[in-house]
Amino acid sequence: MSNEALCTINSITPINLKIEEIGKLYEITKGGGTNYEKEMEKENWNHPAFHVKIIERNANNPNNIQAYADGSKSEAGVGAGIAIYQDNNLTSTLKYRLSERCTNNQAEQIATLKALEHIQSMETGDKIVLIHTDNQITLQLLQKKKKHTSLIELTRTK
Repeated sequence: MSNEALCTINSITPINLKIEEIGKLYEITKGGGTNYEKEMEKENWNHPAFHVKIIERNANNPNNIQAYADGSKSEAGVGAGIAIYQDNNLTSTLKYRLSERCTNNQAEQIATLKALEHIQSMETGDKIVLIHTDNQITLQLLQKKKKHTSLIELTRTK
């Protein structure tokens, strides 16, 4: 039996995974790694003409793809979940466990971003998409043309 299997059976994290985890945590906290709230440089901003138009509570649009995106933070951890429907049939469910350092708003924003990325990768023709989210902050940030954080800009480009 391998050392990793023995560690797993005994609920002990194998040393190679622990080292990788510590390295990633260092990169995020002290090494200048991914910082979701980091302001972006002006040259990376989208042109104002490409900003997102958000239509709230409009059930009359013919949406062939619908996504339900949500994020949460609790004592159990931080996560994002997505359910994607195409022509009223559930086609995908996606779950992401996020860093404990992520805020609830970041989890909500990541859920929206991951839903858009998944929909973009779907092998379909023209896509008319409706994303359901309960995060008013994300919607407001997407509409503010003067707010340019990494997650918001990534979501705008999708």
